[in-house]
Amino acid sequence: MISTQFLITSLIVVLIPGTGVIFTVSTGIAQGRTASIHAALGCTAGIIPHLLATICGLAAIMHTSALAFQALKYAGAAYLLYIAYGTWRDTATFALDTTPLRSTALSLVVKGLLLNILNPKLTIFFLAFLPQFVTQGGAAPLMQLLLLSGVFMAMTFVVFVIYGLLAHAFRTTVIESEPVQVWLRRSFAAAFAGLGVHLAIAEK
Repeated sequence: MISTQFLITSLIVVLIPGTGVIFTVSTGIAQGRTASIHAALGCTAGIIPHLLATICGLAAIMHTSALAFQALKYAGAAYLLYIAYGTWRDTATFALDTTPLRSTALSLVVKGLLLNILNPKLTIFFLAFLPQFVTQGGAAPLMQLLLLSGVFMAMTFVVFVIYGLLAHAFRTTVIESEPVQVWLRRSFAAAFAGLGVHLAIAEK
């Protein structure tokens, strides 16, 4: 069940930069290590609805229903473009600020949650990937699926936190340069926009 192949494949999937990684890194640069952990927590929590969808059979419906997949896909693309627009317009995004950001913790978690909830690729991933590691004919397949998902989520959280901490270290050494701030803000905005467009035109 929890084999070396599963762990290696899951790690590769988590390490590949995507929406959650970009959001966590940009948050770590803009607001520090604590904020990046909140972002990582939100992105990890965003996996739960996809897991529940898989368990309840919704994933199978979305896999065969073009309308259901398209609806979620375009909702996710729209949200990514909204994040891109906000990042591009916010000139203070990467300004250093030592003021505690207590009031933003919940909003960061919610934003990370929404980013992954509106990613239909995760639902298809759970449908196509996890069942391969459930022991055929074994006892309690539901518990096996939950255990595999728990390991995947834990790995996601740890990797995202590491990304965020590295981003914070980068922030303290380079971010004081205003040209770098502009470049980073526009780069992250372009990355979010690119992910949104890619999601919108994806066929599967």
